[in-house]
Amino acid sequence: MFTPEMLESVKKVEATRAARMQTEPRRMTAEEKDTLLKAFHPDYRADGFAEIKIGPNKGEKAPLELAHLLNSNSRLLGEDIDLTKVDYDVDVLVIGGGGAGASAAIEADNAGANVMIVTKLRIGDANTMMAEGGIQAADKPNDSPVQHYLDAFGGGHFAARPELLRRLVMEAPDAIKWLNELGVMFDKDEDGNMVTTHGGGTSRKRMHAAKDYSGAEIMRTLRDEVINRGIPVVDFTSAVELIKDDRGQVAGAVLLNMETDEYMVARAKTVIIATGGAGRLHYQNFPTSNHYGATADGLVMGYRAGAPLLYQDTIQYHPTGVAFPSQIFGALVTEKVRSLGAMLVNVDGEAFMHPLETRDVSAASIIRECSERGKGVETPLGSGVWLDTPMIELIGGEGTIEKRIPAMLRMYLNYGIDMRKVPILIYPTLHYQNGGLEIGGEGFTKTIPNLLVAGEAVGGIHGRNRLMGNSLLDIIVFGRNAGKAAAAKAKEIELGAMNLDHIGAYADELEAAGVATGDVSPLLLPKYARKGR
Repeated sequence: MFTPEMLESVKKVEATRAARMQTEPRRMTAEEKDTLLKAFHPDYRADGFAEIKIGPNKGEKAPLELAHLLNSNSRLLGEDIDLTKVDYDVDVLVIGGGGAGASAAIEADNAGANVMIVTKLRIGDANTMMAEGGIQAADKPNDSPVQHYLDAFGGGHFAARPELLRRLVMEAPDAIKWLNELGVMFDKDEDGNMVTTHGGGTSRKRMHAAKDYSGAEIMRTLRDEVINRGIPVVDFTSAVELIKDDRGQVAGAVLLNMETDEYMVARAKTVIIATGGAGRLHYQNFPTSNHYGATADGLVMGYRAGAPLLYQDTIQYHPTGVAFPSQIFGALVTEKVRSLGAMLVNVDGEAFMHPLETRDVSAASIIRECSERGKGVETPLGSGVWLDTPMIELIGGEGTIEKRIPAMLRMYLNYGIDMRKVPILIYPTLHYQNGGLEIGGEGFTKTIPNLLVAGEAVGGIHGRNRLMGNSLLDIIVFGRNAGKAAAAKAKEIELGAMNLDHIGAYADELEAAGVATGDVSPLLLPKYARKGR
C-alpha cells in the first residue's frame, strides 16, 4: 500500500525506534503551547471565521460555515404550518438519538414522564457510536474528582464554566456505575476491577474503556434500554424548528419526515436538544471523524429561538485522523493508541512532541511539522506524520494491539496495513464542537423557559479544549440530569397558544441587517453532490 517514498521514511522510523524507546520527548511549557496554538491551530485562522450578524451573539465570530447557517432564514419561512394539528403530544421531547438523548429519555421515563425521542437518522446514528478511546471518571484510590477537575480546567484553558465542570467530575463515578449496571462491558482484570489508562492531559489513569469500541458499547447498551422500556422513537425525522407559546416558553418542535418531506407538529411541555456536533460542516475544509448527521442543527434551532451560544468559535481537531489510505481519510485513530505507547514521528523518524499533550497542542504540533518545518510524509491527499504503532507491542508485549485496540487493527488490515508491524499515517481531523448553546447547571437554557440542552450541543463544559474521555462522560452526566430535570419541570407546566412568531422576527432582523445568504437552515444533511449533477 505504501509508496516508495513512504517506505523510505518507514526505514528511518524503524532505525530510530530503539533510541526513542529510551527517551520520551519533554512536555512543552505553557508559554510554548500558547505560541504554538496561536501560530498553527485552526481556531486562530482569521480567514476561517465570519461575523454573526444578528441574534444574542451578534458581532461575535463563528466558523464560516456555522455563521452562514446562523445568518440564513428558517426553512419554514413562508410555509403554512397548522399548529392546531398536533401529531405528537408528550411531556418531554428529546431531539437527538445519541448517547445524551438516550440517557435523557431513560431518566425522564424513569421519573414517570411521557417522553419521546425524535432523530433524523436512527437511534444510535450519532457521534457517540463513533467514540473509541474511553470515558473518564476519578473512581480509583489514587485519584479524586478534584484532580479530574484540575486536569480538565487546565486542559480547557481555564475557560470551562465552573458549575458545569464541577458537576461533570463529581458525578463521573456514578455515571460509570450506572453504565456498568446497565450492562456496558468495560475492560476488567481477572479480579473484576476496571482497567484504566492515561489520556492526553490527564495526571491519573482514569480512562475506562471497552477495548476501542467504547462509544459503540455504551450506545448499544443505552439503545437497548430505550427499546426495552418501550420509549417511542420517531426515526428518519428531523426537528427543523422549535415552537414557542404566547408566554415565551418552548412548546415543542416542527418535525420533518426525511422520507416523505411531510411536516408534523410535536407539542411538549419541555424540550431537550441533544443533536450533537457539527463535523459534517467540514470547517476549513478539514476531513471529519463525525457521523453523517452532524450538521449543527440544534445550535441553529436554539439560536433562532433566542438561546445564546458560548464558545462557538472553538473547535476540536483530533490530532490523529487517518491521513492514508484515502478510503478512510479523516477516520478517527483513537487517542488510546498513544496511551498504549505509540509515538508521533516525522518523515525523518524524529519524535517531535510528547505523545500525550492535550489535543489542541498535539494537532497544532502536527500541522506545524507538516507545514512550517516541512517534515511531513507526502500522501495522495496531502501530508501526515507517522504514529509508530509497533512500539505498542514492544512495550506491552505481543498481542497487545489485538487485545486493546482491535477495531483499529481491523480497520487498517482491511487495506493491507498491519499496524503491529508498520507505523500508520495520521493528520488532524475535525472531531468535536467545543462550543454550543449556553446552559446553567441544571441543563436549562438561560433565556427560553423549559428548553434544555445536553451533550455536544452544549457550550461551556469543556472550556476551549476538551480532554479525551470527557465527551462520553458529559453525554451521560448531562443527559441523565436533563432527563430528570425535564420530567420534574413538565409536571408544573401549562402551555399557552403555540406559535412560530420568532421565525418571522428573525427574518425581519436579517433583512434589517442587509443579510441575504439565499440559503435556509438548519442544513439537516451535508451536501456532497458534485456540481452539475
